Amino acid sequence: MINMKIRFTLLFLIAFSGYAFSQSKIEVGKKVPEITMSKVDGSSFSLSSLQGKLVLIDFWATWCAPCVEEQPELKKLYETYSHQVKNNRFEILGVSLDKNKESWQKAIERFGINWIQISDLKFWKSPVAKTYEVDELPFNVIIDGQGTILAKNLHGKELEEFLKKNLSQN
Repeated sequence: MINMKIRFTLLFLIAFSGYAFSQSKIEVGKKVPEITMSKVDGSSFSLSSLQGKLVLIDFWATWCAPCVEEQPELKKLYETYSHQVKNNRFEILGVSLDKNKESWQKAIERFGINWIQISDLKFWKSPVAKTYEVDELPFNVIIDGQGTILAKNLHGKELEEFLKKNLSQN
């Protein structure tokens, strides 16, 4: 009888843990959680202020080599699509998981990043990183103008093709 109770309990725990892990907030088709953080100048910025635009939310950090390598590519995409698309309908929101403001600011200047950059400077302890289920960098999420997730973790040619397709439709 005890053996049967243990089996039942184990099966219940396995089934429940699978359910809990499958309840991701960051899935294609779901609404994206709000983000409000500080820009480098200390002013507050909220993701919802970009409503109506296709937004690439780019989680990165200055200490992340692949993130640093990706910045010139993002700059090229930003310059191509933010100004050439009717009504400036494309935006990148950089969310830094840095903890040192000076390093973050210097990287923005060094790479000539001219899109919106925000951070709470809490490194991996950032509540936003937890909400967005960021467990590695770089990580990104693409949302439509209503805040619905269209894609996540697209990089390189795949990201460029996605933007070309989705921005040329409108």
